[in-house]
Amino acid sequence: MTLGVRAVVVDASDRIFLVKHSYISGWHFPGGGVERGETMGLSLERELHEEAGIICSGSAVLHGIFHNGEAFAGDHVAVFIVRDFVEGPASGAQLEIVARGFFDRHALPDGTSRATRQRLAEIFEGHAISAQW
Repeated sequence: MTLGVRAVVVDASDRIFLVKHSYISGWHFPGGGVERGETMGLSLERELHEEAGIICSGSAVLHGIFHNGEAFAGDHVAVFIVRDFVEGPASGAQLEIVARGFFDRHALPDGTSRATRQRLAEIFEGHAISAQW
């Protein structure tokens, strides 16, 4: 089984932070795999700093854990909501992340992934939470 983390970073204007990777199409929440010996919280903080230059200044709230069977039968993704943060330069992932930024959640960029749109509908529009990524 593999475990990944993703962050729904929401700023004071309810804009959502998304990243575009060099190795997969579309726009996604920042995040990545939980490394051996890491907690989900530490992994989330590391990935946010590397990919987005975002440092949590408050607690991230777990939205849910989702099965990502399309990628790998044993893949699970924990999604956290982050509202308290400070921005700085990204610490890494310069080759991995080709674009990043905050977007109005009602005007997401073309190519925003289905799973990203589904999580936002769950969080902001009250849609039922699906167990599937």
